[in-house]
Amino acid sequence: MSEEHPFAQFIRIIGKGKRGARSLTREEAQEAMGMILDKKVEDVQLGAFLMLLRHKEESAEELAGFTEAVRTRLNAPDIQVDLDWPSYAGKRRHLPWFLLATKCLSSHGIRILIHGGGAHTAGRLYTEQVLDTLGIRFCTDWDQAQDALNTDHLAFAPLEKWMPVLQQMISLRNTLGLRSPIHSLVRLLNPLNATCILQSIFHPGYQPIHREASRLLGDKAIIIKGEGGEIEINPDSDSHLYGTEQGIEWDEMWPALSERRHVKPERIDANHLLKVWNGEAQDPYGELAILSTMALGLRALGHEREFALGKAKEYWNQRHS
Repeated sequence: MSEEHPFAQFIRIIGKGKRGARSLTREEAQEAMGMILDKKVEDVQLGAFLMLLRHKEESAEELAGFTEAVRTRLNAPDIQVDLDWPSYAGKRRHLPWFLLATKCLSSHGIRILIHGGGAHTAGRLYTEQVLDTLGIRFCTDWDQAQDALNTDHLAFAPLEKWMPVLQQMISLRNTLGLRSPIHSLVRLLNPLNATCILQSIFHPGYQPIHREASRLLGDKAIIIKGEGGEIEINPDSDSHLYGTEQGIEWDEMWPALSERRHVKPERIDANHLLKVWNGEAQDPYGELAILSTMALGLRALGHEREFALGKAKEYWNQRHS
């Protein structure tokens, strides 16, 4: 009789039916993800594991354990970063106005690391596709990222260059037909140990889970339901901020900046972002999204909302000076 594969126990724990299944402990999750990252898992096991997790819905303890497994394998250098800005969703309804928010914040010395996982879903505009247009550096290693952060205070680091195994799992989206928990995990990673992690979780109910995972990890984080799944405040809607700092959770409600909803554009053109940045075009929705998202970044660094909004307006008006 052949021996059971060591990874089989983790599939059994989460897949043993309604009465027999349970979530992984934090330690089990760390061990399971470690085996995946070290490529000690068969392809069929990986697919089963990801889809069982997707069906069950991952717990905060599982996300914390998965994150710890990744962080112990990163071997990233000590580079100072103020804001960790994961960008994995892509935009479908509106342009990625948050990228102009990062450009404006970084022009005032705030060091921001954006990281993303490629154009994995058709019909969306991803950050990687807009970098050249906006002059944001695409960094293929940590040395390039450090140089970009030192000179521009802004860098984009593609997941495939610093944790390719996770990128491969994200790319299974079209093979499995569903997003896997890896799409959630990458938002927690904070590869360069930034002062604060910003996270956007679109599906209701997941925001408190991500906050709890960040709390378990000892991270400072703010989680929102961002427009289209990206870290971008929708100025047409109230926003709930789920925060955690030094093990203490907090909540804030930010009212909509606009009294009425804006009409969704018929199409999204990345060149329009550059025109708005250069003052060659105006966009009432976009500029409110930029200001409120900049305020979110400043809130992550300790400023209260009203001060942050005022400072955001000041920064935006000074962007060409």
